[in-house]
Amino acid sequence: MHKPVLLKEIVECLNPKPGQKFIDATINGGGHAMAILEMILPDGKLLGIEWDGELLKQLIIKKQDLGIKDENLILINDSYVNLKKIAEENDFTDANGILFDLGMSSWQIEEAGRGFTFMKDEPLDMRFAYPNINHQPSTASPTTAEEIVNRYSYDELVKILKEYGEERFARLIVANIINARKRKPIKTTFELVEIIKKSVPFWYRSDRRRLHFATKTFQALRIAVNDELENLKSGLEQGMEILKVGGRIAVISFHSLEDRAVKNFFRAKAKEKILKIITKKPINAELAEIIKNPRARSAKLRIAEKESRTRQVMLSEHYRIK
Repeated sequence: MHKPVLLKEIVECLNPKPGQKFIDATINGGGHAMAILEMILPDGKLLGIEWDGELLKQLIIKKQDLGIKDENLILINDSYVNLKKIAEENDFTDANGILFDLGMSSWQIEEAGRGFTFMKDEPLDMRFAYPNINHQPSTASPTTAEEIVNRYSYDELVKILKEYGEERFARLIVANIINARKRKPIKTTFELVEIIKKSVPFWYRSDRRRLHFATKTFQALRIAVNDELENLKSGLEQGMEILKVGGRIAVISFHSLEDRAVKNFFRAKAKEKILKIITKKPINAELAEIIKNPRARSAKLRIAEKESRTRQVMLSEHYRIK
């Protein structure tokens, strides 16, 4: 069962009220969405977007079992990189709140079989969008982790591991990847883990370290496969356009690259007087939640509110005169 992180904090910060409209741009297992929906019924509406067709199938069944009406919960199989278009097509261009939960689903890690985890021997796929629920052309990246590992050049792989994984031993890992793939293609997670293990010093793979020695490499490949950071920037920009004045945008991130991107975006929009930052520092999960759900340990929540046009003009005038 997927456990939504920072659920109490999300509900408190977004403060849903009956009749309002909300968008869950990464609806996943629906944990956050169901809590919000409960507070905006009977006339409120929630638009849920999920890139993974298999996850959305599960949520559709859950929706039917709970007897939730189609007019209250609209589910779309797509990526939030198309957020504005999706919102326009479903009359959500004046949303009271938008949520981005950037974490992977427990199901994707434990059952999808796409190589998201280094703890199981699975094909090196790592694509989120797979397959499309309506049997339409998939919005998934055509490139898998296997293709990146076996076809990209030394310099391209080093760049991916350094930029997306902040991996200090990127050059050693990539050198061994290049050597290994000359003998035979690297096709599974365990094959890749074994290469990483041979590439890093003993202390780096010690059980005493909080992070597994393969964590950063797997993170980097997953980000590269799904173009996650560029998609996030695009999704946030589009979110600003469809968010109602006074509406709030909430983003839960799980690693420093995502959190930095969100922080910088909020700061830039605050300087333009478009957003007011609600959380000066990210909100972290409380110890009680971390004990129940260890993946909440790395979650960071940032909230911002869309400024009114009147206030934007007044502030602009103030700073211009000053």
